[in-house]
Amino acid sequence: MKFYGNLSTEEKKGIDINAMKAEVDKMTHVEMCSLWRFHTSDSYSPYFDSTHPICGYFKDRLFKHFGGFTPEISKQIGWQ
Repeated sequence: MKFYGNLSTEEKKGIDINAMKAEVDKMTHVEMCSLWRFHTSDSYSPYFDSTHPICGYFKDRLFKHFGGFTPEISKQIGWQ
């Protein structure tokens, strides 16, 4: 899973959407839930940037494909 740190606006625009979709498609249900739960607002991730097209793709895969969080996954990944 790639993390994007603090990217400039130009760097954000240059992120390859097809590569990101392939990355999302490889994530397990647990990986996606963990990323969702532990993402912090002080680090940039296109997965949580509503202006980036991958954001909707990520949410659809997590919530429509996998059904979102389950009690089992929530207990498995815990809280920080």
